[in-house]
Amino acid sequence: MSAGSHTNEIPRHRVLAKVEGPLKPGYETILTPDALLFLADLERRFGRARRNMLEYRQDRQERFDYGELPDFLPETAHIRNAMWEVAPIPPALRDRRVEITGPVDRKMMINALNSGAKMFMADFEDANSPSWANIIEGQINMYDFARDQLSYTDTARGKDYKLNDEIATMLVRPRGWHLEEAHITVDGRPMSASLCDFGLHIFHNGKILAEKGIGPFYYLPKLESHKEARLWNDVFNFAQTFIG
Repeated sequence: MSAGSHTNEIPRHRVLAKVEGPLKPGYETILTPDALLFLADLERRFGRARRNMLEYRQDRQERFDYGELPDFLPETAHIRNAMWEVAPIPPALRDRRVEITGPVDRKMMINALNSGAKMFMADFEDANSPSWANIIEGQINMYDFARDQLSYTDTARGKDYKLNDEIATMLVRPRGWHLEEAHITVDGRPMSASLCDFGLHIFHNGKILAEKGIGPFYYLPKLESHKEARLWNDVFNFAQTFIG
């Protein structure tokens, strides 16, 4: 490009994530331009690290298959040898005597939250068939829950479902690091399903849940090393800074 020339292209860091799936009524509540920009930022910052980590996971498994045994890392000895403690447990998580899990289906979420259990893990992965509709409608349900407007009417049975005054504390389980969301792409590549689920949830609901003292809480599935946990920590730190 010659000096003084210009382009109408949006700078790369301002290009939104691209929605490849169909847009049904209500999806615009979740797939807002700002939310898609946040997803793009997450994928561009952490997508390569995730892919490298998955390669490391495979290499590590091959070493184990050939007889190598898990061991502690010398470079983390200072952590194991030091005197330290984790942050206090939030009040909402102190009583976890009974926990249940289930999909992010609207009626099933209401029933689970009303079940009398202390905790309900809303699962975007194993308990949920991760179709495009189920993922986005699950996010809509999370959005409504955070705003005290989660209800459901079964027109066939003429029955209304709503939350009781006392409900379970909700944990959200995003999909694992190994999965991708093909219906949302960033720079032509399907984005991480983990970052998609987490990103949409915390972007829309994080502040509201924190102000109420009921979250956001996440159950992170299928971690295989400290590197994978550390990557999540980096994601959390970035999200907190981005959202404020």
